[in-house]
Amino acid sequence: MRRLRFNQFATVVYDQEPFMTPRDFLYSMMLENVDRKRNKRVLTKAEVEKLLTVASRAKAGSNLFRGVGDNGLISYTEYLFLLTILTKPHTGFRIAFKMLDIDGNEQVDKKEFEKLKKIIGLRKVSKEEAENATPEDQDAPNTTLQAYFFGRRGQNKLQYTEFCRFMEDLQAEVQEMEFLQFSKGMGTMRREDFADWLLYYTNEEDNELYLENLRKRIPTGESITFEEFKAFCLFINNMEDFAISVKMIADANRPIGMAQFKRAVKIATGQELSENVLDTVFKIFDLDGDNCLSHKEFIAVMKDRMLRGLRVQSQQGVSGFWKCVKREMLKGAQEALSPSSSPF
Repeated sequence: MRRLRFNQFATVVYDQEPFMTPRDFLYSMMLENVDRKRNKRVLTKAEVEKLLTVASRAKAGSNLFRGVGDNGLISYTEYLFLLTILTKPHTGFRIAFKMLDIDGNEQVDKKEFEKLKKIIGLRKVSKEEAENATPEDQDAPNTTLQAYFFGRRGQNKLQYTEFCRFMEDLQAEVQEMEFLQFSKGMGTMRREDFADWLLYYTNEEDNELYLENLRKRIPTGESITFEEFKAFCLFINNMEDFAISVKMIADANRPIGMAQFKRAVKIATGQELSENVLDTVFKIFDLDGDNCLSHKEFIAVMKDRMLRGLRVQSQQGVSGFWKCVKREMLKGAQEALSPSSSPF
């Protein structure tokens, strides 16, 4: 399913392999389907060299992918890796980074980063997809991420602080674009638009019921700021920890009230959601008007939102996927530390 989506949005081909541009990647985050069928542009070696020169000179910030636009290449494995950055907290990345950082100097080289990328990226797909994935070896072309992190010739080292900033900037860039998309370019988002964003990728049959519920209970014109929106996105990326917190606070078989919900969010993220956002969420999912919501149903909808509808069917939901990622990160780190480990 992810391979299909990648191929749908990829607009360039090099050496008979499809690639996304940074613009394509952003479009794949914003749009449910491609707008129209397009012929893929076949690149020459000289054109790829020019694209990567642009990427190597790009400046950090939440406008990185928009600034590079179509002047770059993103492979399928990198597409999976970037998806993971957008859907998980930073904890797992730090563990993997530090394990691959053999000399403990808070930096990795290009080969070590490729190991990190493959460990995390290929575990975001089903077993069948992983087996059919095209390996990226020494003969594969350099990509935007490689040129940006390590320079045009791969000579630089990647500092962990730089990688952290990249993750934060990518999340911020996608969040800004989604906010502008659903706020119709305005500085605030109506609570009804927030609900549309929240339910956009879900397959719930009750979506119209949720929206009708909101329309009846919230006066027209009440809005949510971008800062409130960002805080909610952080909460979604910590959904697994939130689910654990809820089980600790409340009986797993009973709905939870706003105070319990608020406390579970604080435990999971270390931050609080605004009363405005909390009230909106409860008015969407509190279908019987008892000021409680079914956290199991809510979590299921939020996982669809987080994964943008691209679930991994062979794992037991997000929890099973991330356990697999953690297990493979440790395995990969052990290989990196082994003297007999073969380089990529």
